[in-house]
Amino acid sequence: MLKSGILNPQVNALLCRIRHTNLLVIADRGFPFWPGIETVDISLVDDIPTVLQVLAAIRLNFTIGRAWMATEFLQSNTDEIRAAFAAALEGVPLERLLHIEFKKRVPAAIGLIRTGDTTQYANLILESA
Repeated sequence: MLKSGILNPQVNALLCRIRHTNLLVIADRGFPFWPGIETVDISLVDDIPTVLQVLAAIRLNFTIGRAWMATEFLQSNTDEIRAAFAAALEGVPLERLLHIEFKKRVPAAIGLIRTGDTTQYANLILESA
């Protein structure tokens, strides 16, 4: 029995299949469903868990080479929220692109983890290093 780290078996299984340069999406609660992309839905209620909580948990054993976020995130959120995301992604090259362009990258992902996050445009695409 696992006693530490990520305890969710579906999240663990998904992370184990992501290899060098593969993509993983961590999405908020309103992000669209993509048939054909494995989705692990760990949402419980509003903001449990959040994108940042999931990111913090996976960064312990998942090396991120680069990340993408929607440009709209900057205009839609407070300085405090923007700073929290910047701190969580410290050391990771981040590219911002329009949300419509962001969603065009999603079909290339190995999988998607859906959270209960209500932060607007909090979605991340992470490339494994």
